[in-house]
Amino acid sequence: MKSQEYLAKEAKYGAHNYHPLPIVIAKGQGVWVWDPEGRKYMDCLAAYSALNQGYNHPRIMKAAIEQIETGVTLTSRAFYNTRLGDFLEKVCQLTGHTKALPMNTGAEAVETAIKMARRWGERIKGIAADKTEIVAFEGNFHGRTTTIVGFSSDEDYKEGFGPFTPGFKLAEYGNLDSVKAMVNENTAAVLFEPIQAEGGILIPEAGFLSGLAKFCKENNILLIADEIQTGLGRTGKMFACEHENIQPDAYLLAKAISGGFMPVSVVTANEEIMEVFDPGSHGSTYGGNPLGAAVAVEALNVLVEEKLVERAEELGNYFVTKLKAIKSPHVKEVRARGMLIGVEIRKESGVARPFCEALKEEGILAKETHASVIRFAPPLVITREEIDWALERIEKVLNINVG
Repeated sequence: MKSQEYLAKEAKYGAHNYHPLPIVIAKGQGVWVWDPEGRKYMDCLAAYSALNQGYNHPRIMKAAIEQIETGVTLTSRAFYNTRLGDFLEKVCQLTGHTKALPMNTGAEAVETAIKMARRWGERIKGIAADKTEIVAFEGNFHGRTTTIVGFSSDEDYKEGFGPFTPGFKLAEYGNLDSVKAMVNENTAAVLFEPIQAEGGILIPEAGFLSGLAKFCKENNILLIADEIQTGLGRTGKMFACEHENIQPDAYLLAKAISGGFMPVSVVTANEEIMEVFDPGSHGSTYGGNPLGAAVAVEALNVLVEEKLVERAEELGNYFVTKLKAIKSPHVKEVRARGMLIGVEIRKESGVARPFCEALKEEGILAKETHASVIRFAPPLVITREEIDWALERIEKVLNINVG
């Protein structure tokens, strides 16, 4: 089949809940993908940072095949399996926490953390039943379930999906005084992204995260870090929280934890927090499945052993320095940490979508976020030579006539 046939079939039978670029990906390797006609593109989105290890990484592929060949891909949590313990041990070692609870998607990890924080608030902190509150931030993106979109500040995510779950307050992102104004005796947790990726690559000023951690500790409030996009090397540290040397009470991880091979997510925390879960209180048929666990262990090994975290810092700095040197009448600002990069388009130049469409024609796949920002977040296996190839084309597109 040709690309247009795939596009037509999806348009006919699929719900129209996405607005993708008109590109069909048929094959991938490293940072490169090919469409059914054999045209080659550099993927600078990496499935929203799920493909930090690149397409078709041979080590992760080998781990997946070996586990599939055992005939045991799913046992449910009704039984033990041979792979889950290794995965839980690995994520605890990386995060510094003592317990981990596996799920499948990022949204499931967030929902798990919400349940954990609420039950901790009642059982451990002593908040009255059904009074627990969680503080999140304006501009947040934590997933698409009804509970999660209910505390989004983006009306497009919420319109028509109410009524919503109560118990959430929104503080101004990056403003510690705003957080303090939201907190009361019923506050159990603060849920935050170290960088708001979907919000437009918004990076809080230095000192905000460390100040937030100190405030939460002093007030017996759980600090829950959603590192689903920013974690696992993307920002030049294993976790973006490390840029301010903070250790949250819980990490939420997904996306790159499986190298893009299948949905895997996990919540980590210390035992005194995680012990609020008892048999029957939470679970998932696929969560902790042996195939996902085997894939995730190797995906994490690849990040560490192939020094992809260090590459993100080094090559991310190189990429950003070169981007900032581009003279373009359309660029308002370049914001970045490691290999998470946002190029904000000036209001006078319109929205970012036409630039992303022009990049596609030049062989680069990137996607707009919050209308005005082009996000560049390629797989961390990208080379300096590949970055130079991309920059030549990005400079051309950033100087197009959009009028």
